[in-house]
Amino acid sequence: MTTNIREIVFYRTQMLPPKPPPAATTGVIGWMRRNLFSTWWNTLLTFIGLYIIWFIASWLIEFAILDAVWEGKDRTVCLGKDGQEVGACWAFVRARFNQFMDGFYPADQEWRYKLLYALGIALLVPLLIPKAPLKGLNAFLLFVVFPVVAYMLLYGAPSLGLPIVETYKWGGLLLTLVIASVGIVVSLPLGILFALGRRSQLPVIRFLSIVFIEFWRGVPLITVLFMSSVMLPLFLPEDVTLDKVIRPLVGVALFSAAYMAEVVRGGLQAIPKGQYEAAQALGLSYWKMMALVILPQVLKMVIPGIVNTFIGLFKDTSLVSIIGLFDLLGIVQSSLADPKWATPVTAPTAYLFLAMTYWIFCFGMSRYSIFMEHYLHTGHKR
Repeated sequence: MTTNIREIVFYRTQMLPPKPPPAATTGVIGWMRRNLFSTWWNTLLTFIGLYIIWFIASWLIEFAILDAVWEGKDRTVCLGKDGQEVGACWAFVRARFNQFMDGFYPADQEWRYKLLYALGIALLVPLLIPKAPLKGLNAFLLFVVFPVVAYMLLYGAPSLGLPIVETYKWGGLLLTLVIASVGIVVSLPLGILFALGRRSQLPVIRFLSIVFIEFWRGVPLITVLFMSSVMLPLFLPEDVTLDKVIRPLVGVALFSAAYMAEVVRGGLQAIPKGQYEAAQALGLSYWKMMALVILPQVLKMVIPGIVNTFIGLFKDTSLVSIIGLFDLLGIVQSSLADPKWATPVTAPTAYLFLAMTYWIFCFGMSRYSIFMEHYLHTGHKR
């Protein structure tokens, strides 16, 4: 007896669609399991961190928002009634806000620095957008034309109908931005030049660059400010005087340039020797090799260090208050001496306002740095 066995063969013509990964390994839940609750130790640290965040955030929200005083004309509104504690005295900040922004700049001339802010933003934003057109023209207007216009608007130009506003009237956020902007714009090119000078094959150039860098890095910024404000005029001829604002501008710019030089020098040392040899094999001169081959790679690699120096410079501008300049920190501290607003919560409110203002600027620079790092990263999808 024979049995016929019928063989059936199945051929798949297309692949099955892939199944989604388990829900516990993707999305928010997956991220939390990988980063917050992967081990018992991470879980413990997560709960401790959440408790600290809750403790600080709850106090901050209660002090700065829920129990805050928003309107008032004097200290009585921030003292509370029948011994009741109040939160932040934002009425004080509102009353002094214009002074915090521009110091003692004449009220009828405020349009000048406001126009300057608008022009600066209009020129800076397109320059910070990588794909914006006309970069060369934009950079020329911002770094060459804008400083001249800024000087005429802030200080004055009688021939153009702009009355003189002496620099001792400058203050607040206006003075902070002036010092930080000049320091940032001047320190980067100077830092690049001194970094190249320290690696130069010419002994004199290398020696002078080393002396400059080590001198400015070897003294604290407070000493530099005191020297520029008090000692520098003693070494100048009797008929030569430097403005009280110009002195710290020079000191801050040179001080920051020394640190910038070391940041750039670290990037120069990280470039493989083959890049130099390839550029030389193409017949490029030294400056063309640096401008077209080496420096573009260096500046891309040291973006975090450059922005870190910029952030430190922006915060260090607060030190000019010790030489009698009323920057943002100085103007806020001087306003605390007003008995009209003397309350237990006035000073904490003022310093909270200062912290938020500095944080906004520094956080903005940090986020833009991260954006540029991703944008310039090799192989990044644009």
